[in-house]
Amino acid sequence: MSLPPDISLRAYQADDEDASIALWLRTWQATYPDIDFAARLDWWRARWRNELLPVAKVVVAEAKGGMIGFVTIDTATGYLDQLVVAPEYWGSGAGLALVTEAKRRSPAGVDLDVNVDNARAKAFYGKCGFTVTGDGKNPTTGRPIHRMSWRP
Repeated sequence: MSLPPDISLRAYQADDEDASIALWLRTWQATYPDIDFAARLDWWRARWRNELLPVAKVVVAEAKGGMIGFVTIDTATGYLDQLVVAPEYWGSGAGLALVTEAKRRSPAGVDLDVNVDNARAKAFYGKCGFTVTGDGKNPTTGRPIHRMSWRP
């Protein structure tokens, strides 16, 4: 898989936090405009710092010197908690590059949870080789989720 020429990947750095949080907010707000994600920022920042960063490797996608996406992968468990790509880069290859990198870092397999009503994300993960392997509920929102898994 080759990256589009204007997109590059790099490791997350501590000074990426504000850009990551802002991109998370903008992307999730575009995905679910009926939910006020700005009201969740304090919760999200605490979760980012205390739950995700201590266990996950974070890979950043950049274009024109700015962050356009990131993926978090817990290489001990293979859990992909977040794949975030700026809406204007949806379909650009950035998401595929980030998922490919997550698979490379977790070669035994990758698992993730996706909202059942997020048809775009489910279709994307399906194209990346993921299949639905279970169902549940998001512990924060109560929305129904699918567990999706990729195995080599």
